[in-house]
Amino acid sequence: MKIRQLIPLVLMFITLHTHAQDKTYITNRAPLRPNPYIELPLGAIKPQGWLKEMLVRQKNGMTGKLDELYPLVMNERNGWLGGDGDQWERGPYWIDGLLPLAYILDDQQLIAKVKPWVEWAIKSQQPDGYFGPSQDYPYEAGLNRDNSRDWWPKMVMLKVLKQYYMATQDPRVITLMTRYFKYQLKELPQKPLDHWSFWARYRGGDNLMVVYWLYNITGDKFLLQLGDLLHKQTFDYTSAFLQGDLLATPGSIHGVNLAQGMKEPLIYYQQHPQQQYITATDKGLQDLRKFNGQANGMYGGDEALHGNNPTQGSELCSAVEMMFSLENMLEITGSVAYADHIEKIAFNALPTQVTADCMNRQYFQQANQVMISRHIRNFDINHDGTDVCYGLLSGYPCCTSNMHQGWPKFTQNLWYATADKGLAALLYAPCEVKAHVANGREVTVKETTNYPFEEAIQFTITTDKGGTVNFPLHLRIPKWCTRAVVKVNGKVLQEANSNQIVKINRAWTSGDVVELALPMHIFKENWYENSMSVERGPLTYALKIGTSIKKVKNDKDPVDYGAEYYEVHPTTPWNYGLIEVPDDKLEASFSVEKQNRVATYPWDLENAPVILKTKARRIPSWQLYNDMTGPIPFSVTYHMEAAQDPEDIILVPYGCTQLRIAQFPVVGNR
Repeated sequence: MKIRQLIPLVLMFITLHTHAQDKTYITNRAPLRPNPYIELPLGAIKPQGWLKEMLVRQKNGMTGKLDELYPLVMNERNGWLGGDGDQWERGPYWIDGLLPLAYILDDQQLIAKVKPWVEWAIKSQQPDGYFGPSQDYPYEAGLNRDNSRDWWPKMVMLKVLKQYYMATQDPRVITLMTRYFKYQLKELPQKPLDHWSFWARYRGGDNLMVVYWLYNITGDKFLLQLGDLLHKQTFDYTSAFLQGDLLATPGSIHGVNLAQGMKEPLIYYQQHPQQQYITATDKGLQDLRKFNGQANGMYGGDEALHGNNPTQGSELCSAVEMMFSLENMLEITGSVAYADHIEKIAFNALPTQVTADCMNRQYFQQANQVMISRHIRNFDINHDGTDVCYGLLSGYPCCTSNMHQGWPKFTQNLWYATADKGLAALLYAPCEVKAHVANGREVTVKETTNYPFEEAIQFTITTDKGGTVNFPLHLRIPKWCTRAVVKVNGKVLQEANSNQIVKINRAWTSGDVVELALPMHIFKENWYENSMSVERGPLTYALKIGTSIKKVKNDKDPVDYGAEYYEVHPTTPWNYGLIEVPDDKLEASFSVEKQNRVATYPWDLENAPVILKTKARRIPSWQLYNDMTGPIPFSVTYHMEAAQDPEDIILVPYGCTQLRIAQFPVVGNR
């Protein structure tokens, strides 16, 4: 190798060595806009309590065993292992969740499963900079099968390699990405993102995100040029959100494309910090809620956008991708609203869509879901009726591969380093974080809590060598919390209003304890046909319905939809309307009952840590239709036909349910 060829490698080694020596984190390099929050290395945050249980169940369930459960795709014939099998997204999807799970748990068995995929991807790079499979793809929807170099699957593997570097500091990742991005810069003008399939055009934000991450490490100016090109070729979410027609029009965009694309304007905002990108993103989220929103934090998208009727399906892929987009948006802006939204999805939509043993999942869930059966419903796309059934492959297999990133990446985003050399807790769950603050001092913070079921969060700080360290601690106060209380070592430091970040800047000593109280109150939200959801803190509450679970052997199409799946049928009534009460008497109309302890696994009917009791009245005309609730009565209470006598009902956290009513009609108070 000639000396001039060695120079870039030497400079790269110096850059990587400097990051390791000065104990700083990867921050935005000029001219990129500085971000208020900075991602910590993978593995710096360790889950505890119920959150650790979720990750362990993933390890013992589908996430850790998908190569055994789904060998048709996840075996040595996969194109991402050099074989002649599946060449597209499913292998990288799985590793995109398995890899962070493996390194967060520091599980050597899982790491050993990840390594062959990473090693093959790195070693697959060709002289022109391309990496990945080079054979023709099997057929996939929207794909030009005559060429394997589609941009989209590589975007997923770029995310995998970024995380691998964050865990291992393997310099080969930097070399591969540098060469591949030079290849992209050369090829994209002739073969744009939508040259082979439309997916890459809608999901270019994932590509752009990694380009900026690499620029922050290497400083290579061509990466900024590539960033502009990728933004130009990606679907124009900024204009679409500002104009408003996209999200108001059924069928206008695929639900997963939207979930992944939601972050693109703010990713690009880092290079061009113009207000339009913030305005567009916030308007997009508001319109999404208005025209398609559901009480679980998600939206009707089955598969394309399909409005806000609570019987419309919401795809599991959309949930985990929306969480990931919001996590990136939170890091860039520090917006409390994005953190609130992440928790709404994580604590409501995500746990119900996967079984307790993490061995089966739903393709679509419904906010009002009173029967899980193999039946054609009013979805944009039906997969022979298996879409809401719990199974390994029911509905469509993409979610089987893509669901695994939800909880690991949620864990990875519980804490951030801050631009002012401190630490920030912006999402809450039991965990422990080890990080560098101030001028490289190491601290450990143990977060003890049963949040989101309880209101108290305790942070215990340990400093290196037991000394004193000055650094700011950032704590998020959610919008739903009207008055938070912050204590340090038992003394009230301050009370804080909702929707802000509290910063505690002081000298910390080992053993210091911060207590954050986030009092939860009952409030309501209004939805489709003026229906009402019941909220307490970050949790939506839903009607507790008796269930009968039936295992079905699939003799019809086991290759497509799995050898078996599960149906769930109701055993108790569901057609209740909540009784109208004035807003100032809403909370008094519910009684809150808490279990003595929060179970290690809290997301089922038996273990529901908190229940609400109230009165409701049956609506005789609201009956089962097409294995769903019939049209929900419009809540004009003086017109509503309802039973004379009220009944006692129980509401449980949405995430604890399989069958439920989460958006209720409202009936008059006779």
